[in-house]
Amino acid sequence: MFHVVQYRPFRLITRNSLSSMCLKLMLLRPVAFAQIWKSWFSSHSLVGNKNIILMGPPGAGKTTVGRIVGHKLDCPVIDIDDDVLETTWNMSVSEKLQDVGNEQFLEEEGKALLKFSASGSVISLTGSNPMHSAGMQHMKKNGIVVYLDVPTTVIMSRLKSMKVDRIVGQSPGVSLKDILQFRKQFYRRWYDVRVLCGGDIAAEVVAEKVLDAVKRYQDSELETFISTRSGRSGRSMEEDSRKYFSDVVTEGLAPDGGLFVPQRGLPKFTAGEWQSLIEATYIERAQVILERCIHPADIPASKLAEIIGTAYGENFTCSKIAPVRHLAGNQFLLELFHGPTASFKDFALQMVPHIFAYCIPRSCNYLVLVATSGDTGSAVLDGFSRLNDTDKQRIAVMNFFPEDGVSPIQKSQMIGCQKENAWSVGVKSDFDFCQTAIKQIFTNSDYTGFLTVEYGTALAAANSINWARLLPQIVYHASAYLELVHQDIIPFGSPVDVCIPTGNFGNILAALYAKMMGIPIRKCICASNENNVLTDFIRTGVYDLRGRKLIPTFSPAVDILKSSNLERYLHLIANEDGQLVTQLYNQLENQGHFQLQKDLLEKLQQDLVAGWCSEEDCLAAIHSVYSTTGYILDTHTAVAKVVADRLQDRTCPIIISSTAHYSKFAPAILRALRIAEIKQNPLSQLHLLSSYSPLPPVHWGLLETLKKKGNEDHRVCAADMSMLMSHMETLIQNHFM
Repeated sequence: MFHVVQYRPFRLITRNSLSSMCLKLMLLRPVAFAQIWKSWFSSHSLVGNKNIILMGPPGAGKTTVGRIVGHKLDCPVIDIDDDVLETTWNMSVSEKLQDVGNEQFLEEEGKALLKFSASGSVISLTGSNPMHSAGMQHMKKNGIVVYLDVPTTVIMSRLKSMKVDRIVGQSPGVSLKDILQFRKQFYRRWYDVRVLCGGDIAAEVVAEKVLDAVKRYQDSELETFISTRSGRSGRSMEEDSRKYFSDVVTEGLAPDGGLFVPQRGLPKFTAGEWQSLIEATYIERAQVILERCIHPADIPASKLAEIIGTAYGENFTCSKIAPVRHLAGNQFLLELFHGPTASFKDFALQMVPHIFAYCIPRSCNYLVLVATSGDTGSAVLDGFSRLNDTDKQRIAVMNFFPEDGVSPIQKSQMIGCQKENAWSVGVKSDFDFCQTAIKQIFTNSDYTGFLTVEYGTALAAANSINWARLLPQIVYHASAYLELVHQDIIPFGSPVDVCIPTGNFGNILAALYAKMMGIPIRKCICASNENNVLTDFIRTGVYDLRGRKLIPTFSPAVDILKSSNLERYLHLIANEDGQLVTQLYNQLENQGHFQLQKDLLEKLQQDLVAGWCSEEDCLAAIHSVYSTTGYILDTHTAVAKVVADRLQDRTCPIIISSTAHYSKFAPAILRALRIAEIKQNPLSQLHLLSSYSPLPPVHWGLLETLKKKGNEDHRVCAADMSMLMSHMETLIQNHFM
């Protein structure tokens, strides 16, 4: 067995030496003593008996960074190359490689790891150690593996300057770039935390980032959530009332009726960290961003990678997942409709079911409730239908939608996505009633308690009131900006505007969050249809529902008057003043309106501008864009295009969120393009669109869903709370009992 060889002398601190040190420190001023003691205790408690294990490609700086980290923590530093392999083999690594060849070298290297043990040390692995499974499993038993993630182009530049042109595992005919890319799968398999390292970052800075990452990994207590209607974020919370990511995913809505938000806000990325993601794939960007938003105590990095790979691997028809396409002039489209149900909702709802299934306790069944204005329902049903059989047995889904408030194709799609554990219920009312009803059910403790006691079933939410729904949306807004940089449209740091068709405020809130995290978004343009309550609010600060009635439009997904996620944004700009948010929403509930203070309106207008689009202008935009470019906008994207044309100042690029595939709204598209008489049957409408060869193809997922037999069967109920509850209990009895 190879035991720890100290890289430098390790000063053992005994009880007597500790007492002596404390006595000397106490002679200092009290403040100085407190600061030094806190620094010493923090450093030593950080390591304990665990090792900090630095992993990454050759040229990542593991050895140099390891020495700096060890010096800061005053603990042993071990370089596997110098202190283990060469000592064990009694020859240099290069001589061993030449002696035994690539494959045998990896085996010999792994055997050396298996004989090695250490504790409380900083260990720098070789670039090829992670390729030996048994050796890495042995190392992880007593260590926190930190992945120094350096862009491949930077590594190649560093290796060139070091005159290294071949590395372990590189066979004849395989390029250095290819072997570096190949190795990434092994690094991703083993790490606990990742540190992004750009090209010009100093080793001292990387070392500090390593320490910060390890501290975060070891202290999940820092990443708690509060309600938008609770006290200010600085207020201490009782131990039993703390909410973590797993809790808010499961619970959905806060007990006081507010929405959960992270107590310490969202993580900030440096410009260098964002730039290191320019060459990355969409899945790689999602992994990096979500790792920083979800504590590994809730979802470990390896499990998160599995979830992201499942969500975006084969379910999206475009390899770029969320491609950015030039439309005209300074306008670009962020295409968010390449998922299985043809809308932007797929980005969250191909992922959230797997997150939910991982986070919920195994001892309880769950009924997931969702209200939809059109696209969410089918995305939720499809996403939860892709869970494994074990998870589907303990999770059921009920989708409420306005029976006469969605497009015919959207309704057929929701009905066609039904499964044994997933029902769609048409409600004889509008979306606002459906959404309000779900909130009332969640805050009715007597009823939720009854479901738990009588049926062993808890409730959860899949609407964007659930925090987990927002995180994947942050990813695609950040990725869109990085795509423009990657395409050499702009240099990193140049601003862009974004224009988003907005109803429930979730999508545009995600763009605002991306801006807070360091993406250079200048203005977020809120685009409304004729239900323009948000436009009026952003312009005047007055949110007024008095006398307003919901107007059915060609863009039903934004036919919303009560925008739930606006509450999260108001909580943010009000400096987490939950009392003020409670006051505003109580006034909205009781009096039908509220007004922002002048200072808050000024803050809001620094981020947001707004406009709205008539039905006529929506159809005209679809016709005009198709006539000039051959591209077909869906009705929601057309709303955003009209508003963008009016409000952009053309001093920077503008990214328009294309939130759905045009074929979901076939009647409006046929009318806009003046093609033919509109048939009532949704499948006939899609076939009619498909028959016009000049048009882009109809979305594959829609055709497959609408072809299913029996997709006209669904449940319909009156706008009555007791009726909704009755349908819920019927599903629970059928599925769980």
